[in-house]
Parts: sequence; C-alpha cells; structure tokens
Amino acid sequence: MDLNQNIIGIDAGTTSIKGVILNSTGDIITSASQEYTLETGPNEICELNPDIYWDITCSVIHTLLRKSEIDPGSIAGIAFSSQGETIITVDSKGNPLRKAIIWLDNRSVKQANQIRDKFGEQLIMNITGQPEVLPIWPATRILWIRDNEPEVFRNAAKYLLVEDYLLFRMTGKYCTEHSLVSSTLYFDISQKKWWSEMLDFIGISENHLPELFRSGVPVGNLTSEASSATGLTGKTICVTGAYDHPAGAIGSGNIRKGDVTLTIGASMAMCVAIDKPVSDLSVKLPCQCHAIDGLFFLLPYGQTAGMVLKWFKDEFCQMEIDEAHRNNQDPYELIDKQAEKVFPGADGLIMLPHLMGAGSPEFNPKVKGVFAGINMSTTRGHFIRAILESVTVMIHHNLVTMKQKGIPVEVIHVLGGASKSKLWNQILSDVTGLPLVTLQNTENAATGAALIAGTGTGVFKDLQNACEVSVKTHSRYMPDIKNQKIYDNIYNKYLQLYQSLENYW
Repeated sequence: MDLNQNIIGIDAGTTSIKGVILNSTGDIITSASQEYTLETGPNEICELNPDIYWDITCSVIHTLLRKSEIDPGSIAGIAFSSQGETIITVDSKGNPLRKAIIWLDNRSVKQANQIRDKFGEQLIMNITGQPEVLPIWPATRILWIRDNEPEVFRNAAKYLLVEDYLLFRMTGKYCTEHSLVSSTLYFDISQKKWWSEMLDFIGISENHLPELFRSGVPVGNLTSEASSATGLTGKTICVTGAYDHPAGAIGSGNIRKGDVTLTIGASMAMCVAIDKPVSDLSVKLPCQCHAIDGLFFLLPYGQTAGMVLKWFKDEFCQMEIDEAHRNNQDPYELIDKQAEKVFPGADGLIMLPHLMGAGSPEFNPKVKGVFAGINMSTTRGHFIRAILESVTVMIHHNLVTMKQKGIPVEVIHVLGGASKSKLWNQILSDVTGLPLVTLQNTENAATGAALIAGTGTGVFKDLQNACEVSVKTHSRYMPDIKNQKIYDNIYNKYLQLYQSLENYW
C-alpha cells in the first residue's frame, strides 16, 4: 500500500453530482457537490443535456483538488457511481445526438406494452430480473427513438448510460459494468451477457452497446483531453464503478448476503443483498447484479422521495431558503424545525408521494401525488411532516411486501441526504418498527465508488479491507412504540387512499 496514493469517487445522481477524495487509509480528505435542474415537459418528458454531466463532473473534481490541496499526480484511480436507466445516444464520434432521456421519463408507455406483449412478463423476469415492463427501462426508450426519431436512431453508434458516458469522456473507451446495465431490459443477469432476442426486437446489435465488465476493473488512463478538463494527470486510472444503490451499499460496509441499505436521495431505493437471482413474479421487486461479484440484490424503489421535499422547498419555502442563505445554514434544517412542531401523524394530513408515478410494489406510472386531510388549521409544518411521513410509509410498504415473501429485514442502514435529518431518521424507525443506523459519511455512493476505484488500482487489498478501514457508524435510532401505533393507523389509511384512487388516474 502506497500511503501517498489517493482515490476519487464520483456519484452522478438524478439532480446532483457528488465527489469525494479518499486516502489510502480510507479517510475522506474532502468532498464536493453541485446540483443541476432537469428539463421537464408535457407527456411526462424528462431530459438533460449530456454535456451537463461531464461539465459538472469536471467542476466537482476541480473543487475537490482545490479544497484538498493535494497533488493531482497522487490520484491513483477514479470510479463512478451513477443513476440507472438514463440513456444517452451518441454518434460515431461519441457526440450526443439528442438530450439524455432521464430515468424518470415516462413517454415510452406504448413501447413498454409492445415489449411485454412480445416476450411476456415471466420470461422477462427470468432473463432480466425485472418483474414489470415499465417505460423507465432503456429498451423501451430505444424503441421509442426508433419509432419517433428515425434520424437519431439511424445515426446512433452507441447507447450509453450515465456511468458509461463519463467513462468514455475520461478514457475514450466504450465500456460498462453488470450492476448498471441490469435494469436495461436487454441484459441477462444470470449469464452476464446482452440478451440478443431483445436487441433484435428493439432493432439494435451488440455493436451499439459498450463492452461488458465486472465492477472494479481498470479501464484505462485518462486521455489528454480528460486530464485538461478535470485537472487530473494521465497517470490516473479509470475503473468500472457501480449502479448507485450497490455503490451506496459498499460505501456503507454492507457487502454480504442479507445486508440492507436504504437510500433516500432524490428517489428512494433499498439494496437487499442476496446470493441467487429471484424469478418469482409475485415478489414484484427488481433483482439485479450486485457490484460485488457473485451477489445479486433486490431493489424496492420509489421514483420520488427526497425530490418531493426539494419540490416543496423550492416552491413554498423561499423564506427558509433566504434565511439559510443569510446565516450560512442548510435550508432543510429550517424546514425540519417546522415539521418538528407537528405531532406524529400530522393531525391526519396524509400524502401519496408519487409525483412521477409509483414504483414498487405498485408499479403504476400513471399515479400522481396527493395530499388528503387538509383543513383550516393545516400549516406548512403539517405539509412538511406529511411529506416526511409519506415517503417513510412508502418504504414501510415495501418492507411489509418483502416480509410477506420471506425476505425479512432486521436493521436499516440509512444513506443519502435524508440520513442527515434526525427527525426523518426517527420517523423512519417509528414507522417501520426497526432499528436504524446512520454513518459518519453520508456520501456513501461516492464513497463506494472510491472504494471500488481503490480495489481496482490496488490501493486496497479488497472490498472487505476497504470497508473495514473506511466505514464508521455515526448514530443509531430505536422505534418509539407509542408513535409506531400511530403510524400503523397512518399506514392503513395510506393503503386505503391509494386503493381508492387507483382507478382515478
């Protein structure tokens, strides 16, 4: 181990890019992040200029180097954690042919139905691990492009995901890894190869896709263009990273069968490590390749979680935003204080947090967000508390679903921006009735990417060693039985509200 070596992990999330520098003893030297705004439109369109991913990644790396004041030549490796499903179409020179179609985009419902009708849900589950054929899967987007943008389809040389695109910009090579592509609907998670029948159906070949690797494999050194853009040197090696959820699990030290992590960022997802793929359609939970070779994971998810709170903050909390700016505070801390004044249950105000459709276990892209139970005494604090509770109840619904299928959870390791909120953590413990653990480092996906980069470049012996030296517990939460009874009633009302409106949409 070279004590002078450092590593960078970058997490390209849905609405921000975060980065960390770790040293060879697993300590975080510094971190940085930068947000961006998605472009939304009619018919549930959600897009972004792909250059924004690259430009902000470069900006974050420059910030990391400036803040840390370390020698760029000491950066042994870099790896990316990224959102899944967002697809970037490039020409033969690697230039984007159109805006990235963000994973939240729901325009390809028709194409999803065509794929379901062609292959059937059971075969799709057997091959890809996906129990539902939804418009968020990249195969449906490629088919939509073929049907609606023939010139783009004709000129497309590669279909990339966000991590793939950043690896290409770094190294000039087209490559991807198993955990990221598991939810494309054209990857065989058991055989670890592209599903040729699906490629034929959507009209592309393996030549249109990047080369497949495991996570933690060195891809190559930075190109001169990438070195100039990032401030790193050509000695830095790019390593295949991971889909953000298994990256977050690694960054929290959860690297064994049965380990569970819950990430509440813009979206919500749980990463439940298992040793065999699940093909039971009744489980209704996506099953994907883990970033750890030989493991898989179940992925209960919700499209909008922390994003709901961010929406409310941006639209209705300008006073808190201004006060936070004046006092150099986090506006979310001020928002939390409003919710703390409200009793558990928000005096009967209940929300369905499905601002861009419902994920597991309902899988309904048509559902919208709902507040129910508003009266003349309802305050902003009630709305904020109802948001926190609604996202938590959505999580609890997934835990109940897994328990019914023989997949119990005994403790929750909470990651993402929500883990910084003591109030939200306690609500999570109270609603689920489970103990919660938070970690000293809250940027777990970026840290997981850095640990993967460290193992891929030999800075760490292996992932177990990397996690042992890097991951440290911050706090623990236990459920309040009195509050748990209140939330059991809220949970039942949440289910009734959803069921009563299911046909409305």
